[in-house]
Formats: sequence, C-alpha cells, structure tokens
Amino acid sequence: MTKSTVLTLVGSLRAESTNQMLAEAIALNAPDQVDVVIHESLGNIPFYNEDIDVEGQVPAAAAALRAAAGSANAVLLVTPEYNGTIPAPLKNAIDWLSRPFGAGALTGKPTAVVGTAFGQFGGVWAQDEARKAAGIAGAQIVEDAKLAVPGSMVRFAELHPKDDAEVVEQIQGVFTALATAQAANQPAA
Repeated sequence: MTKSTVLTLVGSLRAESTNQMLAEAIALNAPDQVDVVIHESLGNIPFYNEDIDVEGQVPAAAAALRAAAGSANAVLLVTPEYNGTIPAPLKNAIDWLSRPFGAGALTGKPTAVVGTAFGQFGGVWAQDEARKAAGIAGAQIVEDAKLAVPGSMVRFAELHPKDDAEVVEQIQGVFTALATAQAANQPAA
C-alpha cells in the first residue's frame, strides 16, 4: 500500500505552543500508511501580496509551502484561537495556497482543521474560520474530522497530548475521516 502524505500547518509560532504539541501527537499517532509532515516555516512566509506573487519570483518560503501542499495527499490545519479567530500566520498560508485562483495548491485537496485553545470551547471559532477560508481557497473540507481541546494551557501543562488517551482517540478519528475523504477523492480505476 502506498503511503499517504498529510501536510500539517500549525498556526501558532510560539515555541511552547499547545497546538505544536498537538501536531506532534498527531504525527506520533498516525497510521503506518500515513506520513505526517509538519511544515515548520509559516513565520518566514511574507504576507500575501499579488505584487510579489509573480511566476519565477515567488518568495522561497511561499514557493516551498506551495510545493509541499501540492505534493501532499491531504492537509491538516492545527489552529489556536486568537481573539476569537484564526491567527495571521495560518491565514497567510491559506492565502498563498489559494493562488492562482481556482488552481491553487489547496484546490480539491482533502483538508481538516483541528486545534487547542485556553478557552472552554477549544478554539472552535478559529477552526470554523479556518474551514471557511480553506474552503473558499478551494480545499475539500473534511467536516467529519474534528478535534477541539479546551483548557489546553492547564490540560497540557504537565501532560503532552500524545499521552492523553482521550486526545489520542480523537486523533484516530481525524485520520479515519481523512482516509475516507482521500479514498472518495481517488479517481475510479
């Protein structure tokens, strides 16, 4: 069986980010046939501007993001919630992946959104906004792949998400939903 690649984008740039820890837990709990690639350089990508999105002159960090998304079988967005919405680095990545309009690297790509937040709802507002932005960018949103961990600053203060049985079980559900979406996305033989 061929391995599937899931490109994972983490919206938080903070070194001790609970969302980065969640992405690590996701990578550690991926099924054998799935390779989770955490893209590490969202903070290096300049804000999207059509004036610099010129063929042959696209900034290297943006071009690398597009190449990684283009070669992935699916995309997983891991987002915190900043002021009730999606953080700028993740929104910027979605903007770069949305171009060229109608043919961007997210077009038709199965995409799921998960995350953690300090609040009692686990960042669901930001997750909804990320789904909306990615969907408008052309992604095939996997609605059944949901994971919102509330109270993450306390919950993961001494326990890494990889060691949290409830989180690990929910991660397995995310992979099941992504696999179903990828299978539906395959051309008929």
